[in-house]
Amino acid sequence: MTAGPRDVGRAKTSLDKSVPSRRRSKSPRNLTLKRFLVALCALAIMLALGSAWLAHRANEVRTELTAVSSLFPELKSALLAKDPGAAYDTLERIRRHSEAAQIATADPVWTSAGALPYIGANFTSLTEVALSTNDLIAGAGEPLLGAFNALDWTTLSPMHGRVDLTPLVSASPSISTAANTVQLTYERLSAIDRSQLVPQISEPLSRALGTLDNFRIPLRAAADASRVLPSMMGSDGPREYLLLIQNNAELRATGGLPGALAQLHIDKGVMQLRSETSGASLGRFQPPVYMDPAERSIYTDRVGTFISDVNLTPNFPTAASAAKAMWEQRYGEHIDGVVAIDPVVLAHLLESSGPIPVAASKGQREDTAKLPSALSADNVVQVLLSDAYLNIADNSSQDAYFAAASKSVFDSLSSGKISGEGLVQALVKSAQENRLYVWSDHKEEQEVLKSSAVGGAVLGATAGGASFGVYFNDGTGAKMDYYVRREVQLIKSCSEDGYSNYVVRVKLTNTAPSNAAVVLPEAVTGGGRYGVSPGSVQTNIVVYGPSQSLLNGASRDAEQISFGSYTHSDRPVGIVTTKLSPGQTGEIEMKFVKVVQSALPSLVVTPTAQPVDQVKLPVQVAECE
Repeated sequence: MTAGPRDVGRAKTSLDKSVPSRRRSKSPRNLTLKRFLVALCALAIMLALGSAWLAHRANEVRTELTAVSSLFPELKSALLAKDPGAAYDTLERIRRHSEAAQIATADPVWTSAGALPYIGANFTSLTEVALSTNDLIAGAGEPLLGAFNALDWTTLSPMHGRVDLTPLVSASPSISTAANTVQLTYERLSAIDRSQLVPQISEPLSRALGTLDNFRIPLRAAADASRVLPSMMGSDGPREYLLLIQNNAELRATGGLPGALAQLHIDKGVMQLRSETSGASLGRFQPPVYMDPAERSIYTDRVGTFISDVNLTPNFPTAASAAKAMWEQRYGEHIDGVVAIDPVVLAHLLESSGPIPVAASKGQREDTAKLPSALSADNVVQVLLSDAYLNIADNSSQDAYFAAASKSVFDSLSSGKISGEGLVQALVKSAQENRLYVWSDHKEEQEVLKSSAVGGAVLGATAGGASFGVYFNDGTGAKMDYYVRREVQLIKSCSEDGYSNYVVRVKLTNTAPSNAAVVLPEAVTGGGRYGVSPGSVQTNIVVYGPSQSLLNGASRDAEQISFGSYTHSDRPVGIVTTKLSPGQTGEIEMKFVKVVQSALPSLVVTPTAQPVDQVKLPVQVAECE
């Protein structure tokens, strides 16, 4: 039977269905490849979009944080101008930029990028900076601004001998909160491993840490002062302080021989200067008052024998406790604390008050005729450390003039002639130059003081890190140190076996005239009483190294010399004696090795009649491969 046209079509159709066609089938391999390519393209697009978005966010964060940084000088200017409206407005603008940066770093894509290997640390670091900036504004900026505006600086100026500390007491909690916030933020950012960061992030972070470091130390000092100052100023009962006025013309480790002494009485902020006397009037103490055995081995019993030698040790708590014991033993009056200053502190105070007249005591009028009738910031150091000895014949009259000058400055201070703001600036500057020291016999107060610069401790918190100290003790027995010019420098050499090595270089020049033995009085030259030719200067140089380091040699003018080697707690101590004729220069070097501390070194130097920046030279770092 022959099939019809329809049947043929059906048969063909049936055949097509029964036999698979190669053209219509898809290889599993091809399908997988296609899907992979599609996914790869999608991933590439997502990465491109993500990278673009992260770049956008990074630029946004950078812009906002840059704006924050640029506004800080404006905030400072508003504060100095005492314009609270402008200060609050600037702080609000800082807050807005900071919050915008924090919002940008909270983005989910940004947060996810922080988990990426190699580059993730850069995102998390910027997040930390943004969060820390907000913390600083809330925890430091706002409290400080409120305290600054509430604190009336004029009340800190003594009026009729009294200081009103009420505003400072009220501001104390805010200052403490700010100090704690800055410290915690500094520690938080310091914990970031900057070795994993790109330079665009690591360098600004390092600058931010430097700024915080500059803020945290004085802010902590302000917080501590606001906490203990009221009680030290007699808010809880009368206080008696021994005032040591150190003479930089005859150096001791903390500044100078305590030639003039006074008892300072304070009750509820009211100050009275009484019982003025000279160091020589206390005489010799036999047996010596108690002192630490380790310090006795270094500085001998003289620290506990004469009040003029209590500060042969640079450790002010030792010097102060010895001075307290001597005063109480000699006069039977209880002492709550000891304060030490020098003529440069008086100069800083006179910068604010202007010149003040000095009234000569009986028997001094002829001697003081050639001295200026008024002391000013420009002449007080030269008058007290040089001119007085050239024009006043005997030691007792010199001490009396020194005491009269100091009393004149104190009277000016207590009368309110020095503004509160000027007083704070003078005291801060004096503390920074290590010319102002304070010790308290009250345990809670001393705990605060010993960890601050004004505490003058060579051990403990203030001596942490790579701390060096260079101290000068006069060996001439006269007032020749006024003519000595000094330079002190730390030189860091290349590290060895993971440790650092340092050289401490000390250069001294005797600038006295060649005929000093003739033209200078015996009160200045010493007249050879202690075996030093008139006009020459003998100095005992005491150098402290960092804790756990080793003292590895000393040289004088590039030649190796023997030296005294000691240990004060865990700090190595070296002592070298120099003797310089008029016009002569000498250079001493001491080498300290195995310094384990990696932080930037700090250096404390005995304050002299010279400006500190002329004595302490910048640290020199050797170029290492």
